[in-house]
Amino acid sequence: MMRTGLDELLKELELELIHMGEACTLAIEKVTKSLKNGDLKQAKKVREADEVIDGMEKDIENLCLKILLEQQPVAKDLRQVSAALKMVTDMERIGDQTADIAEIIISENISEQVEIDTINKMATAAKKMVRDSIKAYVNQDLSLAVRVIEADDEVDLLFVENKKDLIALLLQNNGRNGERALDLIMIAKYLERIADHATNIAEWVEYSITGIHKKGN
Repeated sequence: MMRTGLDELLKELELELIHMGEACTLAIEKVTKSLKNGDLKQAKKVREADEVIDGMEKDIENLCLKILLEQQPVAKDLRQVSAALKMVTDMERIGDQTADIAEIIISENISEQVEIDTINKMATAAKKMVRDSIKAYVNQDLSLAVRVIEADDEVDLLFVENKKDLIALLLQNNGRNGERALDLIMIAKYLERIADHATNIAEWVEYSITGIHKKGN
C-alpha cells in the first residue's frame, strides 16, 4: 500500500516539474519576443510570471518534503526526490533571469524592434535545453541529459559570437550605440546563465539515474 502511495506522489512530482519547466520555457519565449518586437507590455507579463514560478518552487519543495517524511523513499526513488529539490532551485533562478531581462527591456524602454540573430539563437538553444532537461528527468533518459550538458558549449560559443556583434554595434555612429550594446550584452549574459542552470538540471537528472554527480565527485 505504501508503494502505491509513493508511486502516486512521484507521479505528482513529475507533473509539477513539467508544469514548472513549461512556465520557464514560456517565460524565455515571451521575453525573447518582447525584445525582438519592442513589446513592453509583454515584458511586464514576464516579470509577473516570475512570481508564479517562485510559487511553483515552494509547492514542489513541500511535495518533496511530504514524500521524504511520509514515504521514506530509498535508493533510486530517494535520488529522484533529492534531484527534484535541486532542480527547482535552478528553475527558480531561470525565472529570475527572464525577469531580469524583462526589467532591462522595461527600465531602458526598449520599445523598438531589436534584431540580433545571435541573441535569438541563444534564446532558442537555452529554451530547448530547459525543456529537454525536464523531459530527461521524467523519462529517466540519461542520453538526453548528456546531450543537454553538451549543448551548453554551443550557447557559450554563441555568447562569444554575440559579444563580437555587439562590439561592432558599439563602434557604429561614433559610439552612440554604447548604452544599447551594453544592455544587449547583459541580456546575452542572462541567457548564458539560463543555459548554465539547464546544465545543472541535466546533471541532477544524471545523478537521479546513475547515483553519481560528477561535480560533486
